[in-house]
Amino acid sequence: MRPTITNVNVNEASWKRNRSIRNHPLTVIGIAMLTLLVVIVMIEPLIWQNDPLTVNLSERLLAPSWQYPLGTDHLGRCLFTRLAVGAETTLGIAALTLAAAMIIGIPIGLLSGYKRGRFDIVLMRIVDAIGAFPEFILAIAFTGFLGPSLKNLMISIVVVSWINYARVVRGIVLSEREKDYVLAARAAGCSSWKLIWRHLLPHIISPIIVLAALDIGKIILIIASLSYVGLGAQPPSPEWGAMLNDGRPYFESNPSLMLYPGLAIMLVVASCNLISEGVRDRFDVRSH
Repeated sequence: MRPTITNVNVNEASWKRNRSIRNHPLTVIGIAMLTLLVVIVMIEPLIWQNDPLTVNLSERLLAPSWQYPLGTDHLGRCLFTRLAVGAETTLGIAALTLAAAMIIGIPIGLLSGYKRGRFDIVLMRIVDAIGAFPEFILAIAFTGFLGPSLKNLMISIVVVSWINYARVVRGIVLSEREKDYVLAARAAGCSSWKLIWRHLLPHIISPIIVLAALDIGKIILIIASLSYVGLGAQPPSPEWGAMLNDGRPYFESNPSLMLYPGLAIMLVVASCNLISEGVRDRFDVRSH
């Protein structure tokens, strides 16, 4: 039986409902967890006005109280305040790093896939050389060469992350550039810039959103890991990985110094991964 217009519309509407992020319970949980973190970060300065950097040895390693909801660290600093400020640092750096990698990788991938020639050959050799090593190992190497600091950490992550976006965009452009609508636009006198902007760019938006959603959790882990080994945030910066390193000598006597930042990293990365699953199902047509 030939499908009627009504059946087609119903099936299309059902397919769109199934792709809705709201129909993925784990994704909703991830969004709720991340939203709760943002709310805590926003209200923390309004309720508890503790300085995350002020050292007060007379109040070191205190138990949780109203003034210090999670207690204090080995230097008498409020753990809760440092975790809240550390969230701003970690998430802010991850967002800036991800944006920089996309800003570099997407235009390079567009030009490489569209122009081809020598530029494409040179780019692919660079991408193959960088992609031959694990990103974490390369990030350690670059940060160690540049010197330990948050700025150098960001530069190192961007250096090893942009190739993913360039490779994905190039592959999409290569598959689209010979299609009829591109050939027709070129034959009609459409300039290269207008062709890329109007015809090719819309095809890469969905895959890039999926890739970015999958990358954010990985970038947060790299930031925390390199700060833990002393290559990222430097004392007294309240960054989660650095806080883990600060609490390491007190793990047996006061494990909360490592427990709280470790839980924060785990929950945020888990939230980002849960959200990325919903984003992938929503935008990646290959999963349907």
